Amino acid sequence: MDTGEFERVYVELERYSGPLSGVADVGSVPHYFHAADPGRADDQFYVWPIAPEVFALERECWAIFVRWNERYENGEVGPETHPGVGGIDDRYDELEARLKPCREVPADARVLVGRTEFLIDDELPRYRVDGCDYAIRWQAVVLD
Repeated sequence: MDTGEFERVYVELERYSGPLSGVADVGSVPHYFHAADPGRADDQFYVWPIAPEVFALERECWAIFVRWNERYENGEVGPETHPGVGGIDDRYDELEARLKPCREVPADARVLVGRTEFLIDDELPRYRVDGCDYAIRWQAVVLD
């Protein structure tokens, strides 16, 4: 599989010097992605489709985070108010609990190589309700 084009990233769930997990289009269809080996820099990810109703919940949860992040970036709140701390935002806590099993890598997940590219627009914040400031191009894993 090679989508040929960089595709939209809707949600970033985890990051460490690059995206580790989230929700992005793969072949123009929303999928979860999760780093196959977060300790390595080989850009291999497990990917699996996300059901439309789960996608809607992920986007709602993401919007809560983005609104918090805007306040954080503006110096209005501190890191201790992050909704992921728990007990800060009831709806966020509810969504996280409902989404946790959906985020587990299923046995039939595919492995693809994901290459990120930042979108060139200095006006855009890193995180927005409609997604992130980067896109991913997916390619098949090439075996030696």
